[in-house]
Amino acid sequence: VQPVESGGGLVQAGGSLRVSCRVSGIITSVFNSKIMGWWRQAPGKQRELVATSTRLSETKYADSVKGRFTIFRDNANKKLHLQMNSLKPEDTAVYYCNSDTGELSWGQGTQVTVSS
Repeated sequence: VQPVESGGGLVQAGGSLRVSCRVSGIITSVFNSKIMGWWRQAPGKQRELVATSTRLSETKYADSVKGRFTIFRDNANKKLHLQMNSLKPEDTAVYYCNSDTGELSWGQGTQVTVSS
């Protein structure tokens, strides 16, 4: 099982980015059974879970991103997306997708850098 993340980049504070991931090596029904999430790891910090979604699009967010980030999933294609608006320098991190428990293999992640 391999998530492949994409879509990161450099953006100014206040800007927007969308990161995406596709999970390969897993059948659709298993993907749909999992609560999927976006994690991030900033330099020198532990990896943290910032948003999750069930297959029915029931979502939860960390307080630090609530109201700014939106997670959504494409169950048929085993994809997960994170729309990030009103970005702040403290959102700078490598972003990863995985289940909410981190049970899948970790992909390479995608770097998001927000300049002030």
